[in-house]
Amino acid sequence: MASGPLAGIRVLEFTQIIAGPFGAMMLADMGAEVIKVEPPGGEPWRLFSQFMPGESKQFQELNRGKQSLVLQLQDPRAQDVVHRLIPTIDVVIINYRPDVPPKLGIDYPTLSAIKPDLIYVDNTAFGRQGPMAHRPGYDIVVQAVSGLMVGEGKFEEDGSPKAISSTAIADYGTGLAVAWATSAALFHRERTGEGQMIETSLFATALAFQGGAIMEQPLADVAFRAPARERRRELAAQGASYREQVEARNPMGAYYGNIYYRPFRTSDGAVVIGSLSPTLWAKVRTALDTDFLGFADPDRDPNNEAWVAMATEELTKIEAHVATKTTAEWLEIFEREGVPAGPVQFPEDMSENPQALANGLIVELEHELSGPQKMVAPILKFSKSPLEAQGAAPRLGRDTDRYLAEAGLDASAIEALRSDGVIE
Repeated sequence: MASGPLAGIRVLEFTQIIAGPFGAMMLADMGAEVIKVEPPGGEPWRLFSQFMPGESKQFQELNRGKQSLVLQLQDPRAQDVVHRLIPTIDVVIINYRPDVPPKLGIDYPTLSAIKPDLIYVDNTAFGRQGPMAHRPGYDIVVQAVSGLMVGEGKFEEDGSPKAISSTAIADYGTGLAVAWATSAALFHRERTGEGQMIETSLFATALAFQGGAIMEQPLADVAFRAPARERRRELAAQGASYREQVEARNPMGAYYGNIYYRPFRTSDGAVVIGSLSPTLWAKVRTALDTDFLGFADPDRDPNNEAWVAMATEELTKIEAHVATKTTAEWLEIFEREGVPAGPVQFPEDMSENPQALANGLIVELEHELSGPQKMVAPILKFSKSPLEAQGAAPRLGRDTDRYLAEAGLDASAIEALRSDGVIE
């Protein structure tokens, strides 16, 4: 049996791409048996940038430790297999549009009628209610709709919005929410015997990640947010461009002249400072050898041209000063002065990063088709029920015959399904 706090828990996963698979993988890391249901040919992420037939790096990094069951769910015989397995299942995770599960016989009312204490995690793009409920949506769409993209404030050369492309932030965040919700629901069931349906969405996660930007607090908003919003809406009514509206919004106006919480270019790379208290601000000024107060200046006024000109000149001097020393030299200075700081590093170097290795955050696995690989290890540490990567991602359909036999199908019935393309 697998190790971890969820050892003995069985999860049936009907998800694809990122959010659902990532959440289910977190459960596999905690010891759950995760049975991933894929259509014949595999889910889309298997087929995205394949480096060998049926295998992509994107799929492998999101599906380690799982079992693979191939079913063409549009076929009633495949739905029957699911219904036969449900009595042995603790958790179902699904990320279809709200109208799809009933058509496939895998909706909550149908499955909970078979197993009343079933935990059913239903992840959608925009939630199950409202005018966008039935729309499909990927991370980039939710970035735009939720305000994340505007909050990033980045533009293409033509002034069009630029997506947050370093990671699928709403997807991965929702995956963590899926794992969190499942664990809480299992705890509730342990205490009460009750199963339940849980709703998560990319949209809800994206909103939660912007708490301060979305929160309305009139007393706090009166100086910057409210006037900026009014001005932006005026510009929108006049047909102003996207770029003009974002620049009018000026969400960082209160922080103009920032030297405390930002990256700086060095002579051989870049370094980041992160200081958010008056005590640390003083240490930053000492380390940078400057008297410039920046956004700590009680007389700062981003709307005052003289103040802005002064701040711009001082920032230019400080940036030029930082660029005269190496990253290592600055890190030594910041550490001596007690300034929180770190080097700007590249993700492709993290598998060999001393800090990651020292904390066991890189794991080496062997894939049955593509061989050795390194990836991010389970991100939690439990002293009594340690987590463990339960193996690499499965090849497509590796475990289909085993689960069909468990569902009561004999060899001839399994072969008939394979001949008809219901499995492979």
